Amino acid sequence: MRTSHGTWMQSDWERSLEQMMELATSLDTARGLFLSRTLEAVRSLGDEAAVARCQAVLGQQRLLDFVNYPVTLLIRLTLAAVRELGSRHGGAEQVLRMLGQKAAVGLMSSAVGSAMATQVGTGSNHIASSLQAIYKVTSNYGERSMEWLSPRHGRLIMRRSFLPIPYHEGAMVEVLERLGARGVRVQGGVLGPLDSEYDFSWE
Repeated sequence: MRTSHGTWMQSDWERSLEQMMELATSLDTARGLFLSRTLEAVRSLGDEAAVARCQAVLGQQRLLDFVNYPVTLLIRLTLAAVRELGSRHGGAEQVLRMLGQKAAVGLMSSAVGSAMATQVGTGSNHIASSLQAIYKVTSNYGERSMEWLSPRHGRLIMRRSFLPIPYHEGAMVEVLERLGARGVRVQGGVLGPLDSEYDFSWE
C-alpha cells in the first residue's frame, strides 16, 4: 500500500505472496480463470490505469479460463492487484478477500461450478465432494483434506497452496453460499509457509 505521502509500505500479505512465489516450481499451474477474474476485479474496483499496469504483468498472453498458466504468473498478478487496490479498499487483506470472492463467482458461473450448484441438497457429503472437485479442476498442485466436526461444521486443510488465507476465505464463502449454504462463516489459520486450514460452518 502507499501512504498519503506516497511512501511505499509493504504489508505482511504482500510479503507472503512474494514468499509463495519463491517456493513455486515450474510444474505448479493455475487455471486462466483466476487470472482473468483478477483483471476483472481490478477493472471494477479500480480504474483503467490500474488495469493497464496489471495487464503489463501478463504481457501479450491471451487468457483462456481452463488453460493452465504458471502459478507464479497468478501470484505476480495478485500482488500487482493488491498494490493497485489496497489504498482504495481497506488494505491488502480486504482486497485479497475480494479477489477470492470474484474468482469464485467466475468459477461457479462456469459449466463446472453450475453443475455442482444445481445438485440437490446442502448436506455435508454434497458440500465436501463439491469443494474437493472444485479445487481439483482448478489447480494441479497441493493436497486438500476435509474433516467434518458436525453436519454443518468442517475443516479444510490445504497443503502447498499458493494464495494467502484471505483469498481462500473470500472464495470459500462465495462457493458455499452458491452451493446453498446460508450464514456462512470461514476462518483461516496458518500451518506453514504454503499450508493453511479453514474452519467453516453455516446455519
